[in-house]
Order: sequence, then C-alpha cells, then structure tokens
Amino acid sequence: MPIITRRRFLAGSALAGATLAMPGIVRAAPEFTLKFANIMPVDHPLNTRMAEASKTIGQLTDGKVEIQIFPASQLGTDADMLSQLRSGALDFFAQTGLIVSTLVPVAAITGVGFAFSDYKQVWQAVDGPLGQHIVKAFGKANLIAFDKMWDNGFRQTTSQTRPIRTPQDFQGFKIRVPPSPLWTSLFKALGASPTSIPWGETYSALQTHVADGLENPLAGIYFAKMYEVQKYLSKTNHMWDGFWFLANKRSFEAMPAATRDIIVKTVNEAALKQRKDVEKLNGELQAELTAKGLEFFDVDTSLFRKKLQDSTFYGEWKGRFGDEAWSMLEATSGKLG
Repeated sequence: MPIITRRRFLAGSALAGATLAMPGIVRAAPEFTLKFANIMPVDHPLNTRMAEASKTIGQLTDGKVEIQIFPASQLGTDADMLSQLRSGALDFFAQTGLIVSTLVPVAAITGVGFAFSDYKQVWQAVDGPLGQHIVKAFGKANLIAFDKMWDNGFRQTTSQTRPIRTPQDFQGFKIRVPPSPLWTSLFKALGASPTSIPWGETYSALQTHVADGLENPLAGIYFAKMYEVQKYLSKTNHMWDGFWFLANKRSFEAMPAATRDIIVKTVNEAALKQRKDVEKLNGELQAELTAKGLEFFDVDTSLFRKKLQDSTFYGEWKGRFGDEAWSMLEATSGKLG
C-alpha cells in the first residue's frame, strides 16, 4: 500500500482527492508496483500533485499500475536514492539537477547563480533547447528524464545570526548547501563558508549551530519548518531550482508502451499544475513565514551578481558545461560573465 497520508495544506490550496489510496473499488492486484521517492515533506506540492497523479494513473490503467510515494528522505539521502534509482531498487526519483549532476554534470546548469530573473526565463530554458539537451544527457546515463521539470522555486538566504544584505555579510558565514560542487562554488565566490549537509540533516545542523544559515525556496523553508531555527530571510533570489522527474530505464521500459505513455502524460501534466502551485505559494508564504517569526529583508541582487562577475565563477562553469550548453543558457538568461 502507498504510505503517504495527506496533511493540511495552506488554506485554499488543498487538492481534492490527492491521496495515495487507490479508488475505492475492488481491483485485481497491480501488475506493476512502482516506487517514487524524494526529499520533500509530505505536504509539499511535489508530493501532493504526485499523489493526485498516482491516483489518476491507477484509474487510467484499470489498476494495473500502483505508484508508492516515499517523501521526506524516507529512503535515505539524495545520494542513497540516486544509487537506488540506478540499481532499480527505485523506479522514480525527483531531484534537482544540481544534486544529480554527480552523474549527469550538465544537469546543474539550470542552477547557475543569478542566471534567471523570472519564471518566464526559467520555463523558456527548461522547456526549450537547454532542457532537451539535458534530457538527452540523462539518456546517455541510462536514466529517463521526463520532459517537464517540477518547480522548487527561486532560492533565498536565511540566517540565525545576522541578515545578509550585501556580499560583505557573507564573510565568515557558515551556510548549509546541498552536496553539489556548483552550490559550494557559488557561495565561496560570494565570500561565504559553505558546508554540504543532506536536507534530512539540515534542521538539526541549524539547531546545533553547525551552520549559521541556509539557502532554500520559501516553500522548502515553510514545509520543513526551518523558520523554527532561523531568524532572518534575505530575498537574494540567487538561484532558480527545479526537480527532474527521473525513471530507471530498465524497469520503465519493461512496461507496455501504452502504459508508459499514460505515466509520462499524467506526470508531465501534474508537473505543470505543480508549477502553478509553487508560484502561488511563493507569492503567499512571506506573510505565513513572517507570522512564524522570520524577518524579511529586500536586497540589491545586482551587488551579488557583480561579486560573481568579478570572480572566476562564470568563466569556470562555462568551461565545465561547455560552449554548446552555455550558449543555450545565455540564449534565455542573457550574457552572464
């Protein structure tokens, strides 16, 4: 049986019927029982929309496909789940390109610091030539990446010790970052002291002052209750972050083509709905987080971008990603370095 249970979503954004239970009618045992895992909390839009999608897939396949959802790092760290996906212990995994770049390096390119100023640029890039370039790269690694990325949002900076208003405030600042070279490189270039900590260990790391702060989208901060261990939030918008929905190629291609088509179509449709959920949430969550005790600060992002331009950051990553991918990025973002 699927294990997720729905909890309260923000008022007015609950998704009717988005549970992992299959429809209440008698069916034969599923022919394909598939596991999907991720790091996000149960009630994050990634999981509520996938719960809805899994129910739809069950209906459209007459109960032949059951997708079990394992949220909140229940099956281990990012690295653990990526390993399970590659071995076939997991059928589906949703994770940011920066994390899976350990396997597919170019997947991290969507997280280049200050590349995107708004969602229009983001979706032009990931739904266009750059996204297809990354999808092909996953294929070469024997993974199937679905066409539509899921949104995690523009990332902000939080702190327990002091608000981050200028790049100078990053000096000596111990910031938690995910285990990814691009994140580490970005914050070193900004003058901070980044420390890589898996998401499931981040709350306790902040609580025990292993790190002074973190960077994350508002939805992640809200649903993981990071406001309980942070005081300040600076709206740095330093990076857009999204999830690739990945499938183990062997197990996915073991299903009939018609079944695969249903899964791809339904999951991609859910991704488009989830994008709207996250954009709406990020427009509402400042008030929610302020009520929880976080103090918000607007910053001049051009100061931070100039700090990167004055460093070797953009030149280094252009060299790593290659001219072809970088030109696809700049076709949407504009000139970076």
